Amino acid sequence: MMVFYFLLISLFTFLLSTQFPEQPPAPATKPTAIESTATEADFLLKNGKIVDGTGNSWYYGDVAVLGDRIMAVGTSLDIPAKKVIDVKKKVIAPGFIDVHTHIEGDEKASPKAENFIYDGVTSIITGNCGISRTDIGQYYRYIDSLRVSVNIGSFIGHNDVRKAVMQMANRRPTAEELSRMENLVAQAMRDGANGFSTGLIYTPGTYAGTAEVVALAKAAAKHQGVYTSHIRNETNKIFEAIDEALNVGRKTGMPVQVSHFKIGKPNWNRSNETLAMIKKAREEGLEVTIDQYPYTASSTTIYTLIPAWALAGGQDSISYRFHQPAIRKKIIAEMVSDMKRRQRPDFSYCVVAQFLPKPAYNGKNISEINALLHRSKTIPAEIETILDLAEQSSAQMVFHSMNEADVEYIMQYPFTMVTSDGGIREFGVGVPHPRSYGTNARVLSHYVRDRKIIMLEDAIRRMTSLPAQKFALQDRGLLRKGMMADIVVFDPNTIQDLSTFTKPHAYTKGVEYVLVNGQLTLAEGKHTGVRNGDILYGPGYQPNPLY
Repeated sequence: MMVFYFLLISLFTFLLSTQFPEQPPAPATKPTAIESTATEADFLLKNGKIVDGTGNSWYYGDVAVLGDRIMAVGTSLDIPAKKVIDVKKKVIAPGFIDVHTHIEGDEKASPKAENFIYDGVTSIITGNCGISRTDIGQYYRYIDSLRVSVNIGSFIGHNDVRKAVMQMANRRPTAEELSRMENLVAQAMRDGANGFSTGLIYTPGTYAGTAEVVALAKAAAKHQGVYTSHIRNETNKIFEAIDEALNVGRKTGMPVQVSHFKIGKPNWNRSNETLAMIKKAREEGLEVTIDQYPYTASSTTIYTLIPAWALAGGQDSISYRFHQPAIRKKIIAEMVSDMKRRQRPDFSYCVVAQFLPKPAYNGKNISEINALLHRSKTIPAEIETILDLAEQSSAQMVFHSMNEADVEYIMQYPFTMVTSDGGIREFGVGVPHPRSYGTNARVLSHYVRDRKIIMLEDAIRRMTSLPAQKFALQDRGLLRKGMMADIVVFDPNTIQDLSTFTKPHAYTKGVEYVLVNGQLTLAEGKHTGVRNGDILYGPGYQPNPLY
């Protein structure tokens, strides 16, 4: 009889569990300590102000790390550890995730990625603005062999895909060319690309129509990719450019990310209108988000000042046009007209960040270089200087072109991610934009602590769980048991970006500890030399059995 009752109770329990399966509990604002375990942790971060990445309120607690994972998070953890670090009520947060970077070419020169690590960044995604390696699988193997200090993923970039098939042609693709480009995008997604990026202001991407972009985006959509875009125009035609990006999402069913969301002259103080377009699209059901760097200056190549048609065909064609008097006159006339549209009296807002043929120009604006060449102080004369520089090399520039009021308004939007649009910097080389060194610290110091534009918890959410969710980095971006142990510890009272436009080569202060995949990469404010970064494969990744 006892056996019968035991079997009956077991059957009843089984039926209950089948009808009402156990649901995971909702994450608590302040989780209690996870049960003690006899297993020894590798690291125990004690007495921290936990900001877990959700946007929830901070609380005092501890974080234990075992191997490359978070072992426990909670209050008063009673877990033995090989190394106990008392962080003395400083903030413990998930490692920051920067989903808009450009590191191609920088990885080998500076694999420790100090500028990112000192700024609390543990994961980055490159290949933005349509600029990437076309063989993503080979690129990831290269990155893996270098052993970089940060985790790295990459988009597949439209410009380089188009260049691989059509070179610098200014025309529509043939059906065969479009098919080849689609195949390149699809293969990149299978190799683990995080999505498809466009830079429709750059050549040769600017020569593509929306239909081409949609076709290639669909190839990425089949592998759960995100469409991320440096839109076609960020000044006088910005509304049409945003609409184009949104329509790509509508026609492909893809999530959309509008890169470095900003607004230039003559549309200063109209960010409420541009942002309204994003809000409306979300209300209609389009999964669209944006990112932003917290500065009023952008940075890109000198070629963006020159009409796109004049850049078709590559450097030989460019030089030919520049030396034809009638064509040069037409280029200058269009650039003069563009300056009137931009409401600029001269090119002093354009500063050379790096010009390899003549490093003495680094840090000088176009008006200053024009004066050094003893040319007249007129817009046509300064355009002549620009064309001369552009013929020699693609100078990297810093453009002081935005309005602080727009920066702050865009930052207050809850689905704005914090990104740098920067690269891995070789300390002391050139006069680059300070965003590569101090983006996250600038948000946490200037906009959170000083200006109080957004709250600390929300700022960290935009640096961690928001980008992780958007780009399917499913085991990063939160302080939770079982997540990858990417962790940053910083002092919210002293964190500060020290990099400036005139003296950019300066690391952030106030970040005290950084763990990447469970390894201590920054300790007591100093890089340990550890290079423990991993590859951030996209959701369409299909492992190649040959590697």
